[in-house]
Amino acid sequence: MTVNEAGRLGQAGADRAPEIVESGGTARLHLTLATTDYDHVRDVVNGAVRAEGIVLTGFTLPVEEIFFRFIKNREWDISEMSFGKFIAFTSLGNSPFVGIPVFPSRVFRHSAFYVRADRGISSPKDLEGKSVGIPEWAQTAGIYARGFLAETAGVDLRKIKWVQAGMNEAGREEKVEFKLPPGIQYSQRRDSSLSAMLLSGEIDAAISARVPDAFDKGGGKIARLYPDYRKDEAAYHVATGIFPIMHVIAMRRAVFERYPWVAMNLFKAFDQAKARSLERIRDLTASRIPVPWASAITGEFSKGFGKDSFPYGLGPNRKTLDAFCRFAHDQGVTAKKLTPDDLFPKEVRASVRV
Repeated sequence: MTVNEAGRLGQAGADRAPEIVESGGTARLHLTLATTDYDHVRDVVNGAVRAEGIVLTGFTLPVEEIFFRFIKNREWDISEMSFGKFIAFTSLGNSPFVGIPVFPSRVFRHSAFYVRADRGISSPKDLEGKSVGIPEWAQTAGIYARGFLAETAGVDLRKIKWVQAGMNEAGREEKVEFKLPPGIQYSQRRDSSLSAMLLSGEIDAAISARVPDAFDKGGGKIARLYPDYRKDEAAYHVATGIFPIMHVIAMRRAVFERYPWVAMNLFKAFDQAKARSLERIRDLTASRIPVPWASAITGEFSKGFGKDSFPYGLGPNRKTLDAFCRFAHDQGVTAKKLTPDDLFPKEVRASVRV
């Protein structure tokens, strides 16, 4: 079965909403949920935290598999989703996905720049005139990285030769449609991977959320553009207020349209699960995660990020959401420029205050 055939079969049922069923004398909506394994999401998946009126059947899978199966086939009702893919669909209007402002993954991306050590690339401007590999133009990490290059580092994205291919395997394809801005040099390679091209010297650099095999196995041929990336990322956060959001929680539109209350009830459950996770990590009584001084490190983060270093909702995330909307549109990922309020339904843009 081809991807297109599988997509058509999956989408044939995408407009159907699940029914509320009675279980143990109580009527609840049974939904399916797919995320990768996060401590701050786990309590929702395992049922320790329950969304009011909902029974969830959870799937814990690698993020690439989750994204592929949800976008192509709509195999579950609620899913973790690439923010880049989500915003691309949203910009087209009447997206099959409805977002909840729950952001399970946030990662700064100075760590995503890998360069050939023999090409004289020591600063972002040195990428001009070079060939730079990307797994997908609409990959969230790449959107943020190119936004940093253009807005902060002063790099002309039109002066880079962009090469799209799988990171460690040949054959990776773009998953959403986009319209490249004028002057962007973009080509695709189905016969090779970015790691292989880095090692052979066919490309000079790559931007990737995952560490390329070439970095670990290249014998020093491949280096990071930012060796001390944590320091540079912290400085970027102080200067811009941007803490990159990689993933978002989304649901099938058919579910939301029939049961709009699901969105806020899920938001509250995810937020409670995150609060429980932070409470565990801050506990000095026992080691909740296998990292030395985890509680102390969490306390240090609060100085720059506030008590909740991973806030959900629109209010505390507007700078990051505004920036991502801008980056995505400037790079042709979105058909029109969106605002943070365009990304999520009114049911989850504000909450009651007593």
